[in-house]
Amino acid sequence: MPVNTSTTPSVTLSDVTAAFEEVYPLRWAASWDAVGLVCGDPEQPVRRILFAVDPVDAVVDEALTGDADLIITHHPLMLRGVTSVAANTPKGRIAHRLIRAGVALYTAHTNADTASPGVSDALARAVGLTGPLRPLDPDTTDPDGARGIGRIGELASPLTLRDFADRVARALPATAAGIRVAGDLDRLVTGVAVSGGAGDSLLEAARAADVDVYVTSDLRHHPASEFVERPGSPALIDTAHFASEWPWLADGARHLSEALVRRVGPQGANVEIRVSTTVTDAWSQTFQHV
Repeated sequence: MPVNTSTTPSVTLSDVTAAFEEVYPLRWAASWDAVGLVCGDPEQPVRRILFAVDPVDAVVDEALTGDADLIITHHPLMLRGVTSVAANTPKGRIAHRLIRAGVALYTAHTNADTASPGVSDALARAVGLTGPLRPLDPDTTDPDGARGIGRIGELASPLTLRDFADRVARALPATAAGIRVAGDLDRLVTGVAVSGGAGDSLLEAARAADVDVYVTSDLRHHPASEFVERPGSPALIDTAHFASEWPWLADGARHLSEALVRRVGPQGANVEIRVSTTVTDAWSQTFQHV
């Protein structure tokens, strides 16, 4: 039966952000990060929320088409300081579009990365890791040892690197560049480390974890080349940055939905939460000489 919204108390933006921050506290973010509410009136009602990886024009288009009141993105709109949000800049244009339309924007970045479960938990489950997961780079402030960047786990049964790479490609959104693999394709894979987003800073942590393959994004030529040349190194799977973080959107949406009900009661379940299907990977095409 449709809810009579005329008598149902409105869920406000401040209700939503408070509920979300119960799951992904702002204090968990890195000191250099920019997380939290970017624009929006805390007292405005929120009926529809769109989760997305990137705050770009295509996502704003999707939000406006779907009549969303709030966009929650993983990546910040303004990670570094700015002195202007004039509409003749890409970031300023997005800010103006959102404010004119009355659509709020909220960011959960490294606080969602380090959370347990967080971005890398979602990636780990998407590529088939089972059982308990542990951080690749633990957060030393967490007494329970559950939070941190990246995750380490195991497959239910071994796969060749070829078959595991195929699983990764099928589990993540398709992008122009697909995935890249370094290593013997016939190598058996059981132990896996993953890190959603840029992960070459954790290459040595992956080696120390004694896994068979490390799945991450944005691997640079020289660190990757030197890594795989060393005997005993794990194989590497390099995915599009957007793709490796996309699986978290559904997790974040589910956790927010549950937190809203806990915070504001049954009316929290009336907020519609959708996951964006817009591919926001920066690369749109690849070309190869044949």
